[in-house]
Amino acid sequence: MAKLRLKAVCSLMGVIMLTGMLYGCGGGGADNGGGDSSGDKKTTLTILNNWNGSSGPDGDTTPVTQAIEEKTGIKMKIDYTKGSEVEKVNQIFATQDLPDIYTGPAWGGELDGIIKAAKEGQLVDLTDKIDKYPNLAKALAKENVPPALYEKGIGGIDGKKYMLYQNQPATGKDVNDWLYGFYVRKDIAEKVGVDPQTVKTKDDLYQFLKKIKDANLTENGMPVMPLGGFHDGWAVGIGNTMFYGTSYVDKGDGSLENVFFTKAYEDYTLYYRKLIAEGLLDPEVFTQTDPIANEKIKQGRIAVLAAHYPAILDASKDYVKSHPGTDYVPVGPLERAGAEPNRPVDLSIQGNNVTVITKNCKDVDAALKLLDFLASDEGFMLVRYGVEGVHWEKVDGKPKAKQEWFDKFYEDSTGKVKRNEGIGIGLENMTGLDRINSVGGGDIWADQDRLAAMDNARKILRPNGINIISAFNPGDVITKASNWETLKPSMDQMGDVWKQAIFAKSDQDALKVINDLRDQIKKTGYDEAMKYVNDQLKGKEVVKLAMPN
Repeated sequence: MAKLRLKAVCSLMGVIMLTGMLYGCGGGGADNGGGDSSGDKKTTLTILNNWNGSSGPDGDTTPVTQAIEEKTGIKMKIDYTKGSEVEKVNQIFATQDLPDIYTGPAWGGELDGIIKAAKEGQLVDLTDKIDKYPNLAKALAKENVPPALYEKGIGGIDGKKYMLYQNQPATGKDVNDWLYGFYVRKDIAEKVGVDPQTVKTKDDLYQFLKKIKDANLTENGMPVMPLGGFHDGWAVGIGNTMFYGTSYVDKGDGSLENVFFTKAYEDYTLYYRKLIAEGLLDPEVFTQTDPIANEKIKQGRIAVLAAHYPAILDASKDYVKSHPGTDYVPVGPLERAGAEPNRPVDLSIQGNNVTVITKNCKDVDAALKLLDFLASDEGFMLVRYGVEGVHWEKVDGKPKAKQEWFDKFYEDSTGKVKRNEGIGIGLENMTGLDRINSVGGGDIWADQDRLAAMDNARKILRPNGINIISAFNPGDVITKASNWETLKPSMDQMGDVWKQAIFAKSDQDALKVINDLRDQIKKTGYDEAMKYVNDQLKGKEVVKLAMPN
């Protein structure tokens, strides 16, 4: 998710007795003995959807959540994160402000926080329970989890299983390629006389942005910024793929090195420093919120956007509607460091979504019952498409959107109408293996123009197809090094230090910032940890090239 990858403070439910129904299983809820939720007894579960920028419906109940309650006897209260997912996962376990169910990214820092919580006894051990829930067991099976991620924690921690891994494609045709890249407004490319498909190299991209800057374009009296992104700089840094293939690279002797210690990383940093210094990259991009970023796009003030294509299509929809011909189209495809021109694009889909039940849940069986239903084909279709017979119907065995709801969702650029029906409110992150095409009917809510734009972008950016990465990721292995807890705080500073460096007054100052952190990382045990990584990965296939999916 790719990051789509979409991301509120988690509050705990109290005990409410109402007309003979017990609403428990929240932090501080009544202990109903771990029994099921059958009969007259109903359970309310609190869920934290730890995806920055995610949001829910206006009310507590939607047609989809009502249907789930009717099927399972379980009510849900979902909270959403506005901010860093890593900070959020660390915060909830530090403050004990725990939901019953947590779901969020299975990427580096986020997954590290979950593994730490498991080792501290803050999660429910599912080892002897999971076999009773076949849909969950299937998603957790070794063959359905990337190998390095399985070894890192999904397959067990100290012999115990705590995590459910979800949204991994069930089949090859279920792979969701979000088409990360650089996209330019078609009208602006025409104004500066550049065919976006002729932009191939690092220098091509720099010269393209410079031409846009030199054109002195304005929109409603405000300057048009050559390059921008979304919240917190997402995802302007994807230009790093032009400089290095992945986060751990071969030193030339067969051993691995974190790319932060290489000249390629320095070149990448200085390239972006030049973009900032010459006014080619929006200086507010790393501090702005998503609403501010979207407002700039709606005002027509960003020429080139870096992110995945669905986010760009959604954000630019209103402006394009009122200004025909201003669609964002792909730039490139750009060169990839270490990749031959005819090589398929290597997509890294590892680390999609992980779900856990926290120690505060007073009805673990109810939580597992809910999650198992969501991971069933019926639950999958309900969450992704809405209520059958209301929002969609089967045609030739596949779901087809009802026209009235398709029109309502299409006319609403905010997505609120769809969320108020219960679609896209985070439940999709808990539906087991992704079967969007093998079981479902694809994105039935996407309009034809959007599908055509995606298909066109795919032809341009993926001329040789895709290759799904299944090799071991050293970034997962290093977290098992004995000194990782000592090393991790220094490694976690890489992103922030990179931002400091690209805003430095000179190249020398930028490199000093990088080198100071390199020294700190070395002093906290980097060399010992990398020896462990290289020993563990000897003879194994390691990720050499990776693009976000």
